[in-house]
Amino acid sequence: MKWTLKYLPEAAKDFQNLAGNQRIIVAKAIAKVLENPLPANEGGYGKPLGNKHGNNLAGLLKIKLRGAGIRVVYKLIRTESEMLVVVIGVRADDEVYEIAERRASKNNL
Repeated sequence: MKWTLKYLPEAAKDFQNLAGNQRIIVAKAIAKVLENPLPANEGGYGKPLGNKHGNNLAGLLKIKLRGAGIRVVYKLIRTESEMLVVVIGVRADDEVYEIAERRASKNNL
């Protein structure tokens, strides 16, 4: 199945705000996951999120880039075969999950 990639406007800004080398690393990781963005328990690359430190992230998945210290949170829109990037941010704290919850709620994800 061919998946299309879309970004929330805020996530597109997150991507543009990354340093040049970080942008390349994130773009490569997203391209790889886009080949099979299903959850790992369905044979894909995505790691499902649930309740992270009080943030309800059910239905969202993550890509963790340890070396770069970045997380990408995304949502699969299965009816349209679409992968929607919700947030891209630093792994060091759980702020990325708080942002993901706000954006998911705001956009009815």
